Amino acid sequence: MAVDSRSARATPGGPPRQPVRVPAGPRRPDGLTVAGVALRTPYWVFTGALALIFVFPLVWTAVASVSPHPGTNQTHGWGFGNYQTLAGYQAGIWRYLANSTLVALLTVALTLTVSLLGGYAFARFRFPGRNALFLLTLAILMVPYATLLIPLYVLLNRVGLQNSLVGVALVLTMFQLPFATFLMRISFEAVPRELDEAAMVDGCSSFGALRRVLLPAVRPGLITVGLFAFLASWNDFMAPLILINDSDRMTLPLAVANLRGQVQGVVDYGATEAGVVVLALPCVLLFLLLQRHYVRGFMSGALKG
Repeated sequence: MAVDSRSARATPGGPPRQPVRVPAGPRRPDGLTVAGVALRTPYWVFTGALALIFVFPLVWTAVASVSPHPGTNQTHGWGFGNYQTLAGYQAGIWRYLANSTLVALLTVALTLTVSLLGGYAFARFRFPGRNALFLLTLAILMVPYATLLIPLYVLLNRVGLQNSLVGVALVLTMFQLPFATFLMRISFEAVPRELDEAAMVDGCSSFGALRRVLLPAVRPGLITVGLFAFLASWNDFMAPLILINDSDRMTLPLAVANLRGQVQGVVDYGATEAGVVVLALPCVLLFLLLQRHYVRGFMSGALKG
C-alpha cells in the first residue's frame, strides 16, 4: 500500500488529517504484484528454456537406453535388453561399479584429508614461503593433464602401484588437490579468527580447535570439495586408460568405452546409452542431495572483508 503525503498535512484551524493509503495494485499470494510478475516472466521463460536445453540430452539418453536398436539385445519393443548386455559384458557391471566406487571413495577421502589440513595451514599459520608454496600448489592447474600421465605411470611402476586402483586414486587425488586446497583456504579465511582463538584460550590445541570449532563452520566447503572429487574420479577416463592393464580392474567409464565398439567396430548404441545412464545416475542424485551445501561452499569467502 502506498501513502499519499499530501493527505497527511494539517488543515488551518483543524486537526491533522490521517494519511490516505493508496492501493499499489493487486497482489498474488506469494507477494508479487501483477507488474512484478510481468517483469519476471521473461526471466522465468529464459531460465526454463535453458534448463530444458541442459536436461534434454539426459532425458534422450535415458529413453534411448530402453528403446529398440538394430543389432542389439533390444531389437523390438521397449525393455531392459541393453542393460542386460551391459551387465554381462566381460567381468560384469557389478565388478566395474565396485572398481569405480573404490577409486572414487579413495580419491574423496584423500582429497578431503589433505586439502582440509593444507587449507587450515595456509589460512591460519604464518611460516616462511607460505604464499610461494601456495602458488606452487596452484601451478599444478597450469600443467596439461595428459602430459603427466606417462611420467606418473613410470613412477607408479617403480613403487609397485602400476595397474592398481589405489594408484589411479592417488593420481586423481593429485590433480584434485590444487583446487581443493584453494577452496578450503578461502573457506577457513571466511571464518573469524576469534572463534579458534577463543577455543585455544579454553584449552584446545590447534587440532582441537579445528575439530571442535572450525570443522562445522567449513562443512559447505568440505562438501563442495568432496563432490568435485567424486565427480572427477567417477567419470575419469584418461587415467584408468593409461594406468590399468587388467580388464578385471577397469573402471566403469573404461568398460563402457570398450563395450561401445566390441563387435567388428559396430557401435552398440543401446548398451552404450545404458552405460551412460548408470554412470550419470549417482552424479545426479548426489548433486540434487548436496546442491544447497554446494552453492554455500562456492560462496565461502566471497563476501569476506
